[in-house]
Amino acid sequence: MKISELGEFGVIALLNAMIVEQRTGADNASASGFRLVVDTGDDTAAWKTAEATELFTTDTVVEGVHFTRNTTPWSDLGWKSLASNISDIAAMGGLPLYALVTLGLPPETEVEDIRELYQGMLRIANTYGVALVGGDMVRSPAMFITISLTGVHPGQPMLRSAARAGDEIAVTGLLGGSGGGLQLTLGNPELSGEAADYLQRCHRLPEPAVAQGRTLADHGVSAAIDVSDGLTDDLSKLSSASGVAARVYIDRLPVHPLLKQAFPENFLELALNGGEDYVLLFTAAPELMRSVLPLLPVEAAVIGEAVSGEPGQVRLVDPLGVESVADRAGWDHFG
Repeated sequence: MKISELGEFGVIALLNAMIVEQRTGADNASASGFRLVVDTGDDTAAWKTAEATELFTTDTVVEGVHFTRNTTPWSDLGWKSLASNISDIAAMGGLPLYALVTLGLPPETEVEDIRELYQGMLRIANTYGVALVGGDMVRSPAMFITISLTGVHPGQPMLRSAARAGDEIAVTGLLGGSGGGLQLTLGNPELSGEAADYLQRCHRLPEPAVAQGRTLADHGVSAAIDVSDGLTDDLSKLSSASGVAARVYIDRLPVHPLLKQAFPENFLELALNGGEDYVLLFTAAPELMRSVLPLLPVEAAVIGEAVSGEPGQVRLVDPLGVESVADRAGWDHFG
């Protein structure tokens, strides 16, 4: 059945029923969240606020720009479209709460495809304590998904602008896996087996670092950003906002052996510029870094330091100590 046959309100009723039936709880939000008083299905969602810092972010994915139907299963698309928003909340050290979903759909779209899309959204929503509380649906020549997500932080959120010269720079997990998965999706190179499974999972089902973000914030880290557009690009953004430069030692980048196996010639390029890894990139004074790093996953690593210099400039240091200025080769919608 196509959505043109079921109609806008029929599809909305179907999705509202899915959302309510598959929640893990009445409010489906963290203990720091708010009491939901108007649920999905009305003109707006509404909740009672508490004494906390509320966070709000939005993101859009467009067919032909961020994904194609031939290479991305609908369920994985649902997961990934919400993951990018959750990662933004994680970068602030917050907890995700409530999401609104806007769909732009061609009328020939199959209803079962949209059901699969929402199954993916609901899987990640239930995993991270997010409640889908409504949204909108419009006719569009190309499919797009816009998600707006709220979050909460009990104290002061981590910011891009809080790094200081002398801070060490670290990441909370492995780099380059999603970029490697994208290369496989595009058919370059042909690969199968364990490496292919790992890389495709990194690309299609990323896991936002919410718990790591809370750990960092709870222990006094004040500067962070998520790695969505590529390590060097996002580090440049953080450094620019903080008025510092950065130095990265490329032999310290945490890279999975399966990425090296699949891309022996350019795994470092993928680690530096691949994007969509959704680990957190953060800075801290050396003494704070020594206390917080053991609390993170074993893959977390110090990769460089913030230094005085041209704001936003990232310099790469090879194993022989030779420095070069990094190109900002990450994702740019209009680049």
